Amino acid sequence: MDIKEIVLSVFSVAIKIVVGVIVVMFIYKYALVAYDYGYRIFSEPPMTDGEGRTVSVSISPEMDAETIGQVLENKGLIRDAKLFRLQERLSEYHGKIQPGIYDLTTAMTAEEMIAIMAADAVDSQEEESEIDNNYIMAESTVEFDDFDEEMPAEGFEPVVEDGEEAPVDEAAGDAQ
Repeated sequence: MDIKEIVLSVFSVAIKIVVGVIVVMFIYKYALVAYDYGYRIFSEPPMTDGEGRTVSVSISPEMDAETIGQVLENKGLIRDAKLFRLQERLSEYHGKIQPGIYDLTTAMTAEEMIAIMAADAVDSQEEESEIDNNYIMAESTVEFDDFDEEMPAEGFEPVVEDGEEAPVDEAAGDAQ
């Protein structure tokens, strides 16, 4: 081997090591960012502790979760509009935010704000469910007043498997 090949080989290995370190640093950095973002989806604290500041927010029918998040971020109620969109997407209130004017505070979490803005939709669904259940119960109620008479036990034979004895009703003294 001549000197030229040795230098090229060492240089090639050094470049591979540098590229490998850069890739590891890139993965490490963005893994931390992804973990932090994922953690904040479910545990983002409110902007302030205690009472907080009350802010009135108007939500129109054409606003989606991302636009609502931008409004809330601009008013100082949340830290990150994109995070709010993910929180709404993963919440039980996904797609249920209703248009209206809401008084929200900086002491509320994003989940609490979403619950307040979706309360009308959830309440109306619960009412519909309750109405449906009452209707089903009313339809399935059977009056047994017509069956006051006792049915005669005569002519009915007990069903028994091969080799089993028929149960005996001690009060009546007959096999059931």
